[in-house]
Amino acid sequence: MTDLNALLESQRSAFLQQPNRSVADRRDDLKKIERLMLDHQQEWVDAVSADFGQRSPIETRLLELSLVLRGTRDMHRKVARWMKPECVPTPLLAQPGRSYVRRDPKGVVGIVSPWNYPVQLALLPLATALAAGNRAIIKPSELTPNTNDLMTRLLAQVFPADQVNVVQGGPDLAEAFCALPFDHLFYTGSTRVGRSVAAAAGQNLVPVTLELGGKSPAIVSATYPVADAAHSIAWGRFLNAGQTCVAVDTAIAIGSPERARALGQAVAQKVQTFYPDFANNPDYSTVIAGQHYARLESMVDEARAAGVEVLQPEHNSDDVRQSRKFPPTIVINPPEHLRLMREEIFGPVLPVIAKPDIQSSVDYVNAHDRPLALYVFSDHSSEIEHVLDHTHSGGVTINGAMLHLANDHLPFGGNGPSGQGAYHGKYGFDELTHPRAVFRSGRWHSTRLLAPPYGKRAEQITGMAFKL
Repeated sequence: MTDLNALLESQRSAFLQQPNRSVADRRDDLKKIERLMLDHQQEWVDAVSADFGQRSPIETRLLELSLVLRGTRDMHRKVARWMKPECVPTPLLAQPGRSYVRRDPKGVVGIVSPWNYPVQLALLPLATALAAGNRAIIKPSELTPNTNDLMTRLLAQVFPADQVNVVQGGPDLAEAFCALPFDHLFYTGSTRVGRSVAAAAGQNLVPVTLELGGKSPAIVSATYPVADAAHSIAWGRFLNAGQTCVAVDTAIAIGSPERARALGQAVAQKVQTFYPDFANNPDYSTVIAGQHYARLESMVDEARAAGVEVLQPEHNSDDVRQSRKFPPTIVINPPEHLRLMREEIFGPVLPVIAKPDIQSSVDYVNAHDRPLALYVFSDHSSEIEHVLDHTHSGGVTINGAMLHLANDHLPFGGNGPSGQGAYHGKYGFDELTHPRAVFRSGRWHSTRLLAPPYGKRAEQITGMAFKL
């Protein structure tokens, strides 16, 4: 704690000496992160693969490096515009005067990043914090030591320690980190840990952004082609072996249980197309750690013991367990009491259930915690609007999976148990700045007529306020 406090005070002291970095300085900061993505592509790919055991270089470039690149470039183009004070109307009773809102940096931002996308989910919040004029300390997950070491080394080459720093350690360090009196705390991870993070930050009244998760459902209309839905659902579930916070967690087929079985079989066929011989397939990611593999295995074993239909490609259980290549798994019509229906799965296992109509699907979604993402597959606008009007979620993709996440013009964030606050683009800039109200009065202003002792004129002016 002594070292953490000293680091925080060092950054806070540097911030007070330069409380509002110029547009040029902020753009230079963003360019530094851009160059780290471009100049060290292979090092990032190798580090992430070493931490996972295996992950496709394409997925690391596409889902990590390119998202950071695109985000930093977008902020570089627009940060000058975002920094400009926003003029707002001034009411008659406050005239003459001028009103505007400044977007001031908050100060020192703490960033707690997860293991599933260890580059993107650390460096995109960092870039956002720097674009907003802040300084930042990153606490990455201890499950990705190779990526953490590379990040620490590269960031230290381009940023001074009193502007950007990385601290490494396990749960004890994370707990101490979240208890620091930051000016803002940005956490990405599970809902369970998110509650503890919010409680720790609350002791110092630190504002928090919580990017959490939950069980993101996909509703498939009774008339939507099963093959088309299966493609998007398979892509959105099994990318990075399902270790994605917005992955499709449960597929809901509107119709009979046979409709759910048909959808599940179509997803299984699509997975076979995506990842033939998954155990030896370089495009299919490993599960991050043995304890996570064991958790997934126990969920599927529980379903089998309950007599539920489980679809898996042929495999040698001992071999895939040793390599942590968990087989892509479809579970057909599991009952609600099973763990895989109650907990976020966060792995390559997809339950597929049936609901008789659109309203029962909506009721099912609303009976659970508000998800980080919701997916709707339908060609009927009335169905789509019904789902949008009667549910709540962090974000939505219609007739696809996870694609709302890729648009920097859309906010990314949760709702209720799936998180609070949002970032990406301007939404992140607003999240990590303080909207500071400024009113500049003229030499004469209305308080000269409203000062005590109150008389008839004050009564007239007060009466005017109720008529305006």
